[in-house]
Amino acid sequence: MRHPERIGRTSVSRRKVRLATAAMLLVATTLAACGDGGDDGTKAGAPKAPATVPELTKDPLNLSFIWFEWPPAKALEDFANAEYKKERPNVTIKVNTVPNANWHDAMFTQFAARKTDFDIAILDSQHIGEAVTNGNILDLTDFVKKNIEVDAYNPYLLAAYGQFPQAETGKRDENASLYGLPLLGDTWTMIYRKDLIGDKPPQTWDEMISVAAKCQADNPGVSGLAFHQANGSDAAAVTYNTVNGVYGGNLWDAKSRKIDGVLNDTAGHEAMDVLVNKMKPLTAKGSGNWFIDEVNAAVAQGKACIAFNWIAASGGLLDPKQSTLGTTREQILGKLGFATLPTQKTNLVPLGGMGMHVSAYSPSAQQAEALNFMRWFEQADVQKKWAAAGGVPSRTDALQSPEFLNAGPFNQVYADSVPRMRDMWNVPEYARLVDIENTNVNAALNGAKSPKAALDDIAREQQGVLDSSNRKGGGGL
Repeated sequence: MRHPERIGRTSVSRRKVRLATAAMLLVATTLAACGDGGDDGTKAGAPKAPATVPELTKDPLNLSFIWFEWPPAKALEDFANAEYKKERPNVTIKVNTVPNANWHDAMFTQFAARKTDFDIAILDSQHIGEAVTNGNILDLTDFVKKNIEVDAYNPYLLAAYGQFPQAETGKRDENASLYGLPLLGDTWTMIYRKDLIGDKPPQTWDEMISVAAKCQADNPGVSGLAFHQANGSDAAAVTYNTVNGVYGGNLWDAKSRKIDGVLNDTAGHEAMDVLVNKMKPLTAKGSGNWFIDEVNAAVAQGKACIAFNWIAASGGLLDPKQSTLGTTREQILGKLGFATLPTQKTNLVPLGGMGMHVSAYSPSAQQAEALNFMRWFEQADVQKKWAAAGGVPSRTDALQSPEFLNAGPFNQVYADSVPRMRDMWNVPEYARLVDIENTNVNAALNGAKSPKAALDDIAREQQGVLDSSNRKGGGGL
């Protein structure tokens, strides 16, 4: 990224984050009980955006986003204020941020109160169902048909960041409604020490584990692996889901909404065993609550042979001010390599990234400006500029452009990974499902539960959440 990644530990204590999150979730859950959601889990009176952008104000206007604290948020604010102002000089863009662990609740507490201090919510793909069901964001279907070149996008990316209900991986239902547009694509990259393991990255997951074990044995003080293990956000859950995917497992049967017996089948248990009994022993002591910053810090300090992290959070690894691997970008790249994830029984990788969604409670002038910003942002030339500024675009022409592919050593990894992506459950119950998985995977990684007990508990508790909601169907993977 153009803006250096903050690779040190987060400044907010995890205990305070958890307490704040719990308090906000209690408020949000209480208020949402009075929401407009329907039993079918699709939509309940989500207001429709106009097909044509309404007349825009000539008065000074602030257009506010909400996201979490990481370098792309700063990149977006700087990029928009530099480029969008050329078209709309009276508009100032502000990207407000919160700690990652508070991100969901910071948005949905305000949604539940039917009043937001933001105009554009940047939602994870899995947040869309909850927002649509409660009527929190605008239905952009007519607007998209009139203003957006839908054929310019990989259909799955367009679906993942805007469609609800979701389609299965790689497909988009052209008859389904769209509630958002892509802002930032993302997936995991494998980061490896070329000077320690060689220029060629491991090709299979089993080979990767073997290479990491040898590297750890040959280099005292350097751990074989670094990856997300924290019980917060979606950290530990994404790690397990990634291993589950490459070993041929499934998170659920979306059509029947069945998790118990699917997640914890033979492949699921093999994946949990690999994660806990083969990968965990290759991590650093005390890494049981690591997330993005801690993994990057281990890489930058030369303390990991192989690491996994989100591409959009990896730019700071090339900053000599934050690295012990070299005094120049070139020296660092002489030691670090970036590759697509190894395969095993499948080649699946996690879908990350987020979309832009217009708050249903934003004033009309701001809603009009938000629609105009989205129309502007999704243009081919703007997407290429966004790529050059450190963004990860979703338009195919921008993904294949020199502006993107030459902007970072990991950008080709993203372009190559798009056809391999698998998402999580895109349902209104997502926040509860991911919390159950994070808690139990983290417990298994830290020795508080056996791998088998942890996975069986996840399947049973998640099934209970889906069964108690009385909804039909589900979001695809």
